[in-house]
Amino acid sequence: MENRSKAWHGVMVATALPLRDDLSVDYDAYAEHCRWLVENGCDGVVANGSLGEYQTLTDEERAKVVETAVEAVGGRNVMAGVGAYGSAESRRWAERAGEAGCGSVLLLPPNAYRADERAVVAHYREVAGAGVPVVAYNNPYDTKVDLTPALLARLHEEGLIVAIKEFSGDVRRAYELAELAPELDLLIGSDDVLLELAIAGAVGWIAGYPNALPASTVALYRAAVARDLGTALPLYRTLHPLLRWDSKTEFVQAIKLSMDLAGRHGGPCRQPRQSLTDEQAAIVRSATEKALAEGLR
Repeated sequence: MENRSKAWHGVMVATALPLRDDLSVDYDAYAEHCRWLVENGCDGVVANGSLGEYQTLTDEERAKVVETAVEAVGGRNVMAGVGAYGSAESRRWAERAGEAGCGSVLLLPPNAYRADERAVVAHYREVAGAGVPVVAYNNPYDTKVDLTPALLARLHEEGLIVAIKEFSGDVRRAYELAELAPELDLLIGSDDVLLELAIAGAVGWIAGYPNALPASTVALYRAAVARDLGTALPLYRTLHPLLRWDSKTEFVQAIKLSMDLAGRHGGPCRQPRQSLTDEQAAIVRSATEKALAEGLR
């Protein structure tokens, strides 16, 4: 693990959640997975991100996932996802994350409807009131709300957010953001633009594919932020057929399949997610087996 000045810096893995065959949560396996990721060079975990299928969990399960992660790797190294339909509910999750000792929380904009700027600011203001550092999450594809550089600069200026998980895929935004809000930390939000955003100044990565291949993906991240292209570019080319699945609708199923192939417990997903089609599974399997055959772990 690197010496991180901020709890949300470095490689923070959006953890997949191990489910048993009856789709109950295997908390022991989850704790082991969190520890394994840190042992293999990751800096911390994001509990209850979309990769952790938080939308399908009961409140009791969701709370226990955070507690399990904190117990496994230490509260400072846990970023808790606090997305919810209502701002009051998100704030309650942020307060619980603070009580559990989490170093930060990850917050989507309002996503029950297409919120305007006034609603977005009020939402972040409410959750920031919990007193835990807030990482904003820009995913305009799924939320239909775009956290533009100008809006992020406004949120940061008011002291409501400390960082942005940028998932738009538009790497040009990194430069505009650095001009408008130079103190706002940029975090890589989608695996398949890792190199581009690292070169543009990202200080962290909320990561998907380290769930299956932590050592090689962490090596890629470290080389990319050091701008060591001689190391980073060949690794990026080799891993990109997998990394691009992080931006597809079936990213949870794809990453869990890669985990299974790499000897980890990926396992099933809860509905409404369905299994990959045979064609999708063949593509993921082929890319994963190729990476493993080349010695990537």
